[in-house]
Amino acid sequence: MSRTADRQVQLSRAVWEVLANHGIERLTIRAVAAAAGCTTGLVMHRFPNRHALLRHARQLLHERTRERVEALEASAADPRAALRAVLAQGLATDAETAAESIVWMGFLAAAVGDDELLDLHRANNRVWRERIGRLVGAVAPDWPPNRVRTTTFALIAMVEGAAALASTDPAAYPPAAQLAMLDTTLTALGL
Repeated sequence: MSRTADRQVQLSRAVWEVLANHGIERLTIRAVAAAAGCTTGLVMHRFPNRHALLRHARQLLHERTRERVEALEASAADPRAALRAVLAQGLATDAETAAESIVWMGFLAAAVGDDELLDLHRANNRVWRERIGRLVGAVAPDWPPNRVRTTTFALIAMVEGAAALASTDPAAYPPAAQLAMLDTTLTALGL
């Protein structure tokens, strides 16, 4: 890997670390430089402002989850197993997914009132909805499109809500409870 690529990885890790561990309020050029062990000038060369840091964090989140869900879907035994696995990875069941939930919530908070960030959020969310909708349709091929759409929205809301709650209060929402919530929801929705 080239020195430039190494530096990019180092800066990406630092952006992620600051946002996941310290929250959106502390995501600054200076904080990223400190986390990366470099100068603010080096950070600003790649990320000229806080807005660029936020866009990068959201893109990292999208890429990380996309790679993970593609692998889960490809290795699933059947459509229902794929749907459950893809949804389950969206819960905050370990340190990695809890951090992803915190990054997602931070980005969502920043997107309120910022059209560019909101457009990025909507585009990435659309990809997620399409994946879940396709999987719901594969599990229930006889369902009318409206039922698939409503079920897709309900599942996403349940998973993202549970992840948000669990990432900020893991004792109240341990992994086993989150997975039980998911299984109960899938059963209640006829999946």
